[in-house]
Amino acid sequence: MIGQGLLREALLAPDVEKVLAVGRTPTGQTNPKLSELKHGDFLNFAPVEKELTGYDVCAWCLGVASSGMSEADYTKVTFDYTMAAATTLLKVNPKMKMLFISGEGTDSTEKGRSMWARVKGKAENALLKMPFADAYMFRPGFIRPMHGVVSKTPSYRLMYKVMTPFFPIVTALLSGSSTNSEALGRAMLNAARRGADKKILRSPDINALAAAA
Repeated sequence: MIGQGLLREALLAPDVEKVLAVGRTPTGQTNPKLSELKHGDFLNFAPVEKELTGYDVCAWCLGVASSGMSEADYTKVTFDYTMAAATTLLKVNPKMKMLFISGEGTDSTEKGRSMWARVKGKAENALLKMPFADAYMFRPGFIRPMHGVVSKTPSYRLMYKVMTPFFPIVTALLSGSSTNSEALGRAMLNAARRGADKKILRSPDINALAAAA
């Protein structure tokens, strides 16, 4: 869902020259600026190094719901995949910037009781230690989908469908921890363009950065 929102904003942005979407399935979109790379093994990006060369920014939006997953399986998707991509991307693009989608409640100490929060914190900490030109960790809370963006997680789709009439109320109640897919996409682009005051950005920071001229 977040990747769809960012892709929309990137394709609309005049200063974004080219976008490469890497995934296992097509985005379903067509645009002169958009190229797509189908790749199945997210633990090994070496075979596609050439296709990943020549980019300024990586926006890592891959993620899964941790419900029902073991820590080992969740770590594989959340940490191992991220590190495999980051290592290859730095090799072929040494001046690259990294934008990582994390989540509200992520545990930077890596020692808390929440499994997903520990693993997200581990991924954040590792990325911030890598020699990217710049790196920002985005921790949105509630995200309101905009412009037809739809979550790929069935339970999330159902939740959003049920909650749609109540979005104004939910947004008001969660004003300190809510954003929307458009604002998140714009904030990520602005972080890539000119940086941000913080390396870890929560919903209020995201909304402020999205609104910045």
